[in-house]
Amino acid sequence: MAFAGPGPALRGVVQRYCGYVERTAAPLRRRESATGTVTVILSFGPRIFVDGERHGSFVAGPSERPATTEHDGVQDGVELNLTPPAARRLLGVPMHELLGRVVALDDVIATGTLLEELAEAPGWEARFARLDAELTRRLEATPPSHPAVQAAYRRLVATHGAVPVGVLAAELGWSRRHLAARFRDEVGVAPKALARLLRFERALELLGDRPLADVAYECGYYDQAHFNRDFRAFAGVTPGEMRAARLPDGAGWSADALPSVQDALPAAA
Repeated sequence: MAFAGPGPALRGVVQRYCGYVERTAAPLRRRESATGTVTVILSFGPRIFVDGERHGSFVAGPSERPATTEHDGVQDGVELNLTPPAARRLLGVPMHELLGRVVALDDVIATGTLLEELAEAPGWEARFARLDAELTRRLEATPPSHPAVQAAYRRLVATHGAVPVGVLAAELGWSRRHLAARFRDEVGVAPKALARLLRFERALELLGDRPLADVAYECGYYDQAHFNRDFRAFAGVTPGEMRAARLPDGAGWSADALPSVQDALPAAA
């Protein structure tokens, strides 16, 4: 795996690039937690299953529930993590239309020969530079996000969701309802829902080997039950189970030998 940040022009737009070449002795299943960001997969290899549906290159919008991905043992490509306001500009799609959805990349944006150029590039550095150039060109051709939404979004991200929504609305001179409507278009979820996701994502980053009570306290959970509830809602498992499923080298979280998200769903009528 190769990780890189974007060039200066794309800071605050692309959170990171991740290039990967993966070979496993058996099919690999990953647990993908809920997230407030937008993920773009540029696939060079065989298709991948997302919650049982096969995909090539795709866009996964912000989500409030976990998902499972799986491949047969071979997977190559690049993953981009985008902020929702930037994805709104690049894709030209209101973010609420992508909430909880996985959509073929070609269904939302024309990629032309980009995939072939990336696959044939001499290395990850060249691939990331090509993506920087492509994304910068596309952003320059689109109108900017609403500055107030950008400011509110940045405040929430910087504080890991700790700013009260009422404070944000008051700072902008907007009603909470108007703020929620603008967030729905450019971010996909209301500010309060995004704040909850950001707090959970911060806790996920801090899991490591620290005592879970310390992580919960630092992230603003008022008790262990509250901490567990968010993990079950957004990851499908408890914090301890999630920590035990960590794959090496930043490769995500295994979905094997853990309770299935489907186990908690009612049987079909």
